[in-house]
Amino acid sequence: MSKFSIPPKANERRIFLKSTGTALLGSAVLPMSFSINSSFASNDKTLKVGLIGCGGRGTGAAAQALKADADSILTCMADIFPDYLEESYDSLMQVNPKQVKVDNAHKFIGFDAYQKVLESDVDVVILTTPPAFRPGHFKEAIAKGKHVFCEKPVAVDAPGVRSVLETAKMAKEKGLSVVSGFTFRYDFPKRALFEKINNGEIGEVMSVLTVRNGGGLWYKERQSQWTEMEYQLRNWYYYDWLSGDYIVEMMVHSLDMMSWAFGDKMPIRATGSGGRQSRTEEKWGNIYDHFAIEYEYENGAKGIHFSRQQQGCSNVNKAEVFGRNGNAIVDIGRQVHSIQNNSKWDYNGEKNNPYETQHEELFAAIRSGKPINEGELMANSTMLAVLGRMVGYSGQTINWEDALKSNMTLGPKLEDYRWDLNWEVPPVAVPGRTKVL
Repeated sequence: MSKFSIPPKANERRIFLKSTGTALLGSAVLPMSFSINSSFASNDKTLKVGLIGCGGRGTGAAAQALKADADSILTCMADIFPDYLEESYDSLMQVNPKQVKVDNAHKFIGFDAYQKVLESDVDVVILTTPPAFRPGHFKEAIAKGKHVFCEKPVAVDAPGVRSVLETAKMAKEKGLSVVSGFTFRYDFPKRALFEKINNGEIGEVMSVLTVRNGGGLWYKERQSQWTEMEYQLRNWYYYDWLSGDYIVEMMVHSLDMMSWAFGDKMPIRATGSGGRQSRTEEKWGNIYDHFAIEYEYENGAKGIHFSRQQQGCSNVNKAEVFGRNGNAIVDIGRQVHSIQNNSKWDYNGEKNNPYETQHEELFAAIRSGKPINEGELMANSTMLAVLGRMVGYSGQTINWEDALKSNMTLGPKLEDYRWDLNWEVPPVAVPGRTKVL
């Protein structure tokens, strides 16, 4: 049990497990199905999995991991909320009971629960807590010699990103595999399209436009028995110190596609704007509801990102890549993956479930002894989003190197979390006034 007191059980939390699969916050919703392995028996090939963060995304990732490898079992679970953990456990038992081997002694609750998972004999950990916790959890997981699946984004500020970069080097030295939650990188149509872009199919890339406009999301009504810390943790998405703001938590997928199109080269600077027009009540914390960011690259190329989360507006989720000899488009909603140059190319090959493929490739890497290490990639794509927030909040043009060197942290240290911690939430950022460096 945790050295911290356990908060009272709150209202039941929705875990989105349906007959068609799992709807994941911050990710494109793709059809999924989970088959039940009715004949699992532990053997010398068994890989033990620990889940740290039992929300909807963690539950989905655990189910996908178990389906990806028939010789894997879930042995430990950790969360700060008992109701989240029990709902996750019940859902996973409905999905794949033969591979869920978590007894009550290995259901860990509290801010230090993750340490108990890492002290166990698990081989692989799934890190799906709110983003603020991920740098510290990732560092300790690698220090303990665990292979890692780390959901995106991997940090909320520059010090967190630098920590992840350092830990990624440690993972490489130890021969450990690290796979990120940048799911688009595991989608076969997108792999085929971006391979063509990176191989010069449309010539030198001169601009990339990413647009993701959507509506509102979930909210947990305040309960009288909750402390302020519990209220914010249950509504973590709406506080920049926990989520990094929505551009970091969700739009990082779009920015990762931008980075992919540029061959994962980083920009030299960025400028932009943002604010909140519809999500203005105090219940929405201190995050924005729209951003418009321009990234400038060394060859003069530009990356443009537009996004909003405003109810009642038109929706779109796309990336357009413009090269000297043609252009390419990914339209998530219409499932379009195409190139137009001297001829037209549309993807018509095999389709896959990228949420499962990322776990299949992680387990295959572990079993083959040929590690995958996406640590640097996931850190850089996260920093791309952090830079976007910084220029949006401040209204200033900021160089990549200056942003990455920033020592400004958004939240408390990992070891300082407790239920009675009264963390002072900054007011909503005002461009021209708010300092980010």
